[in-house]
Amino acid sequence: MTKPEISPKSLARPAILVAGLLLVASNLRAPVTGLAPILDLLQAHYALSSAQAGMLTTLPLLAFGFISPFAALFAREYGLERTLFAALWLVAVGLLARSAGPLWCLYLGTALSGAGIAVGNVLLPSLVKRDFPMKVPVVMGVCALVMGGTAALVSACVVPLAAAWGWQGALVAVIVFPIAAVAVWTTQLGAHTGPARGTAAPPHGGPVWHSALAWQVTLFMGLNSLLYYVLISWLPAILADAGYTPAEAGAVHGGMQLASAVPGIVLAPLVGRMKDQTRVAAGMALMMAVGLLGLLLVPSGATAWTLLYGFGSGGGILLALIFMGLRAASARQAAALSGMAQCVGYTLAACGPTLTGKLHALTGNWTLPLAIGVVLALLMAAFGALAGRARQIGDLTVTEKRMA
Repeated sequence: MTKPEISPKSLARPAILVAGLLLVASNLRAPVTGLAPILDLLQAHYALSSAQAGMLTTLPLLAFGFISPFAALFAREYGLERTLFAALWLVAVGLLARSAGPLWCLYLGTALSGAGIAVGNVLLPSLVKRDFPMKVPVVMGVCALVMGGTAALVSACVVPLAAAWGWQGALVAVIVFPIAAVAVWTTQLGAHTGPARGTAAPPHGGPVWHSALAWQVTLFMGLNSLLYYVLISWLPAILADAGYTPAEAGAVHGGMQLASAVPGIVLAPLVGRMKDQTRVAAGMALMMAVGLLGLLLVPSGATAWTLLYGFGSGGGILLALIFMGLRAASARQAAALSGMAQCVGYTLAACGPTLTGKLHALTGNWTLPLAIGVVLALLMAAFGALAGRARQIGDLTVTEKRMA
């Protein structure tokens, strides 16, 4: 019996789809994180205060919080493929605008890119669930590695590029990623499919918002995001005050982001086998606390501290995303929890960079911001231990069962 022939066309479509997915993933961090290594140049050029500079990281986070839960509505109306295509163009237009010159363009472009990334953050997992239902952890792990690797590359290269081309040239160079993604993603526009059932829905009231477990998951994610984006924004400045050159600080900044992608490969296959995730969730937060404490007390070891911090933060966000499925009793409830966690979590995270900048301006050093970060990481560990218990929203505790 002869085997049926497999046409080159049938092999090409999955390969192009995977390439498109990875190129979309390459745009979901680098446009935001690439600002931090040259933030001092932007502050000097525009005479910005620390709080105003922190807003450049805050704007994308506000977009994540406000726009992410509505991405599913756009996908239902216009199709998953077309919505992702539009999101990639929004990222590209934002990158052009923020490099145009005027200060208002810098802020507007940052917000536009953040809005495009927000849509991509929600719809990429939905696309993976649809096309690779049996390989979600593996494919999402590779996407996470690409996100972290691209962000690390941009962080390491942006200072040398700024020296060669100026800060505007360095920032606009990132546009190669959305343009490459658009070029490949045009092959997917023939389809018109909606998002997967578990995709984040617009936040609203209901049982999820009255659940202690839902709030534990939300605050675990929110504190993780707050701490991560504080260091994404200010790590180069912290390292500069400790005696690092801008190029060295950019390399350490990139290493932290690369470390944050590693749990997607290492941790994802193990989590499903665990009875509960209490210890691992608390452990990720404690790694972040140790990393921050190390930066505070022994800044000369920043490379080791930031790698530890990056791994803990990457593991934390991975667990938060997993909790949205494990702690929900249905796909609809998972979507509601995802919408709640992203809305509240990213809005909370948006407060971090600006407030940290203000604290630094008031105190003149990084001691208090880092010390507060350690405390918040310990609080995150407590919420992680609670969110990691093998329970679902709606389950009664032992005390509640006795009272019933």
